[in-house]
Amino acid sequence: MKKALEKTEVACNNDGKIGVVWHTQGSGKSLTMTFYTGLLMKKFNNPTVIVLIDRNDLDNQLFGTFSKAQNYLVETPKQAEDKEKLKELLNVSSGGIIFSTIQKFAPKQGEIVEAISTRNDIYIIADEAHRSQYGLDAKMDLEGNSKYGYAKHIRDALPNANYIGFTGTPIDFDDKSTTAVFGDYIDTYDMTRAVEDGATVKIYYENRFIKLDIPYPILSELDSEFSEIMEGQEETTVESTKKDITKMEAIIGSKNRIRTLAEDFIEHWEMRRNNSFGKCMIVAMSRKICVELYNEIVSLRPEWHSEDKAKGKIKVIMTSDISKDPMEFKQHFTTKQEREELANRMKDDSDELEIVIVRDMWLTGFDVPSMHTNILINLW
Repeated sequence: MKKALEKTEVACNNDGKIGVVWHTQGSGKSLTMTFYTGLLMKKFNNPTVIVLIDRNDLDNQLFGTFSKAQNYLVETPKQAEDKEKLKELLNVSSGGIIFSTIQKFAPKQGEIVEAISTRNDIYIIADEAHRSQYGLDAKMDLEGNSKYGYAKHIRDALPNANYIGFTGTPIDFDDKSTTAVFGDYIDTYDMTRAVEDGATVKIYYENRFIKLDIPYPILSELDSEFSEIMEGQEETTVESTKKDITKMEAIIGSKNRIRTLAEDFIEHWEMRRNNSFGKCMIVAMSRKICVELYNEIVSLRPEWHSEDKAKGKIKVIMTSDISKDPMEFKQHFTTKQEREELANRMKDDSDELEIVIVRDMWLTGFDVPSMHTNILINLW
């Protein structure tokens, strides 16, 4: 913490770059961010602190941690629900702990980002700083227009702010470098140290394959063309684009493949469950696949299913849009309160809820000590 404050004091001499805190699972990253914020408020004469997130569920999780520490922070943390609320919260001469998603700084089509505040006592704390925090340099889109990323937009809006990044997985590519955006490492607590300290457990990985029901020449041709198009791209971009270019959801989620996956999962899980108590999270690439996998599993094990949110051994946890989602999704619709209750059920070793199927919810900042099995449904 002392080193972070020392770096903060000289950030103005380094383009507002305070540095990167590389803290992985079990390091108390959320609490470190809270304590750092409290020290900022006291040491730097009541500055404005913006906690920057790139997903709403993370915003709520971290906001909850900060809210429980109001006495220590002195200030009451506030969430910016939209751009106008963000501008209102920033239109102050000092003070304030503001939670915002980075997307609120993005301009609309053709809009130019204007400065919201030129103060130099604004401090940006970026959670999951390896994601979304890039694009300082322009790239050309398909129509030949210059395109910037969120890093440029937020610096246009707050040109004299100071930045510190917290992440468990920093990256370093030619066009995306966590340290290039935020500065040098302030502290490092990687997975090796976390395992050595007993803060987290070793991860054991097993590959299990389900044959794709597609002729090999076609699959090989797709693979070859895709590799050529994506040569030299960042891994996360490759995975994202793979879904778009090859339209693989229909193949990954084909009925035969989901059925095989359900059968394999049940055999695997029941063997593990008989040998050792624990809970399980399955991660799929789309909400549709989540629902279809659930249907297959409960068709084979109907006793695991319950329409009551407070009962049942297996649940799908996902966002929903009642106006657009098909009726087959209806049983999985949940309110914020219901999702909190399901989270409590998952954390309770005495509760029968053992298996959750998710797309992107609960993937970070969600601690279930008894969860010893994670299954990722990937392309290949």
